[in-house]
Amino acid sequence: MGQRVTVLIDDVGFGGEGVGRIGDFVVFVPFVITGEEVEIEVTEVRKSFARARLIRVIEPSRHRVRPECPHFGECGGCQYQHVAYDEQNRMKYKQVADLMHRFGDVPPDRVMPVVPCPRPYGYRNRIMVRSQWNGREQRLIVGFIRHDNRWVEEVESCAIAEPELSAAIAGVRSNPPEKGGLKVALRKFPEGWEVPPDSFFQNNFHLLPGLVDTVRERLRDAATGRLLDLYCGVGFFAIELADAVDRFVGVELDAMAIRAARQNAEHRGITNGEFIRGTSEQVLPRLLAEGGAAGTTVLVDPPRRGCAPSLIADLRASRPRQLIYVSCHPATLARDLKRLCEDGVFRVENVTPLDMFPQTQHVECVADLRGDGS
Repeated sequence: MGQRVTVLIDDVGFGGEGVGRIGDFVVFVPFVITGEEVEIEVTEVRKSFARARLIRVIEPSRHRVRPECPHFGECGGCQYQHVAYDEQNRMKYKQVADLMHRFGDVPPDRVMPVVPCPRPYGYRNRIMVRSQWNGREQRLIVGFIRHDNRWVEEVESCAIAEPELSAAIAGVRSNPPEKGGLKVALRKFPEGWEVPPDSFFQNNFHLLPGLVDTVRERLRDAATGRLLDLYCGVGFFAIELADAVDRFVGVELDAMAIRAARQNAEHRGITNGEFIRGTSEQVLPRLLAEGGAAGTTVLVDPPRRGCAPSLIADLRASRPRQLIYVSCHPATLARDLKRLCEDGVFRVENVTPLDMFPQTQHVECVADLRGDGS
């Protein structure tokens, strides 16, 4: 603890930390790039690894750039603002391919290049501003959780937020919550969509067409006539893909989201489908029994924790012709792909990463799986 050493960064893993070595001992360092020589200070020592903070870059990578945000390196929202954007996507490709191979048994050649975002800054349409009481200064701090602890870092703006949301931080600072520990959600709602305040919607409008195009291409390639959209939220995928199938069914537990989905379909004149309230685990077996698995694509877009084991068991038992898995967490995606593909029940055609979260460790993925007879 406290030791200062010079290390060479061998890699940057999923999560954004660089990997160096002190002798044979692994040390994780944030805000570095593969190939850099850096001076670090050890801040934590465990049995098999250590963590350190970056003191200075001795030999910088040619991909190192100046971050656009003055809070970068303290605020925990971004991990990659110091990396040129093209290199960010090369890093994310390698990270996804490594995760898929290591935890999902997916060959690296099945992972496609990362689809870049046309707007690497100013894209995020929802941010959560935190408040925390600073006893030493006797005042309320408003900002985001730091990268190295659970304290709030005071911020005046956010470089990755939509400009109007970044500007709205000043309003929260001038009219802060009554006490610390409270959160204020700032959100820009999508035009033309009914979205209840607490319902999910993709947080990047600028790459959303690319996400839809990717899913549509996979759906058309399988040539199924029926789509089951599980975890459908306000009906986004089902409605956007309605013209690519004969029939669709959206399934969602949130009652307000289901009402919104029905309104969204009605406003667009979509009549070849329906939205059902319920859990995916409860509804899927009946829907597949009614419509048949051979001509069905099942689309899942679950929370970060991934699919419930019971849903994976139902998918394996019913074997729809195609399963499209949309995920914002590659590690849980890889875990679920391995479970789905055990004993050859499904096979992974491809995994396409999309950079819905520039400047951060996160990446969206679309996996195309095929079942029996496809």
